[in-house]
Amino acid sequence: MPHHSRLLRFLIPLCAILLPAHAAAHDPEQAEWSIAIHGGAGTLQRDAITAEREAAYTTSLQAALDAGAAILRDGGTSEDAVLTVITLLEDDPLFNAGRGAVLTWDGGISHDASIMLGADRSAGAIAGVSTIRHPILLARAVMEDGRHVFLSGEGAEEFAGDRELERADTEFFITPSRQEALERFRASEVAVEDDEHRFGTVGAVARDRAGNLAAGTSTGGMTGKRWDRIGDSPIIGAGTYADNRACAVSATGSGEYFIRAVVAKSICDLMLLSGMGPDEAGDNLIAEVEELGGSGGVIVVSARGETAFSFNTSGMYRGRADSNGVNEIGIFADED
Repeated sequence: MPHHSRLLRFLIPLCAILLPAHAAAHDPEQAEWSIAIHGGAGTLQRDAITAEREAAYTTSLQAALDAGAAILRDGGTSEDAVLTVITLLEDDPLFNAGRGAVLTWDGGISHDASIMLGADRSAGAIAGVSTIRHPILLARAVMEDGRHVFLSGEGAEEFAGDRELERADTEFFITPSRQEALERFRASEVAVEDDEHRFGTVGAVARDRAGNLAAGTSTGGMTGKRWDRIGDSPIIGAGTYADNRACAVSATGSGEYFIRAVVAKSICDLMLLSGMGPDEAGDNLIAEVEELGGSGGVIVVSARGETAFSFNTSGMYRGRADSNGVNEIGIFADED
């Protein structure tokens, strides 16, 4: 299939040719609030996951979704809902963020995170930190400080020193399963479980009762990453974006391709400039990622409260809820 430029997608939005992707949208009658979450996308096959493991993921996703939904239901902000979801998932060793993040080539930890608010498009991002228990809260601190958007490495750690953020030793974040995964990766014997999390991420997008949107993403990056590699998760416009005029997006997948396609911002642009819904816009950009050779997915919430998932992998840990009574959790592609 020939590559279609983003400009062409704007000019002929309803005729865009899509590569196969799994997408599902929820189009409520102006939901007062709504939220969507993800815990990464990858090679997720039913016959390769035990019933106990599936139940553990479902339970964790539901708990995080319920916590975020409760904040919105009680009149809280989209920002607080997103932060609540992500901090819970960062503490859950099942997911590739915070505690349980995948390991770098040398066996260390390198967290990336970002957050953006749709009301004024304020944003904060950090990369390459290893001592902050909740990287997403450090990204929020950068946003609130306002002088910069993106801090990394030693500078980000130094900035954190003046903030009341909980610290943790490197050992706190490392789990036996991630150590084993790194050993297999080094030996070029990547198992399904490793591939399942190699590009994993956690994220959330939300619309609150005031109509404000927020998006956040947090990750440990790629198993075995080297040279201080940074993916799309902390990059505003690639892995995270929010604009009250259009949508909020959090992405997960092979970050190099999401960066090249500027996925999150492009989805919002398609919705703002062409009138596309979140499902169609998400599908277009996942198609573009696939054209480039990448895989992964996105969660999207629109200014109207519509929620959508789009992904070209065999599964994505995900969930959504809204004021109209929707409450769904999914793992595999055929659950939509």
